Amino acid sequence: MEIRYLNTDFDLVASSHLQPLVSALRAYGLRALHVTLGGDGLWYSILETEEDYDEPDGTIGAMLAAIESLEDDAAREWSACRLREFNIGYDCGDDPWAFNNELTNDTLRRIAALGASLRITIYPQRPEKKRADEPQTQ
Repeated sequence: MEIRYLNTDFDLVASSHLQPLVSALRAYGLRALHVTLGGDGLWYSILETEEDYDEPDGTIGAMLAAIESLEDDAAREWSACRLREFNIGYDCGDDPWAFNNELTNDTLRRIAALGASLRITIYPQRPEKKRADEPQTQ
């Protein structure tokens, strides 16, 4: 299996309902995978870009442009969030021997200026499923 960039999710957690903020971000090309009230009384949402990018810098750049465009109430809702996190996901595999993606200085500066965090998630290689007609080994 090959190591590869999957996507970047944007995770939000807030004390108040996130739907107004999510709706504002939708106008700038982001879509919510969910907006959910947790058992702890906090609201959770995960957003992605409508467009797919080959590397996280492009995805995060599009998300940052949407966030930087927020005005008035939506900007206040953004500031009130307890968690604002870009979560970069990778499939982990055996090849290639080396793999890298870049986050530019400008992207990192913009993330910090908005008070957001960055997380990297590595998904383990999954064993291939055997077909039902294959002989079983022990």
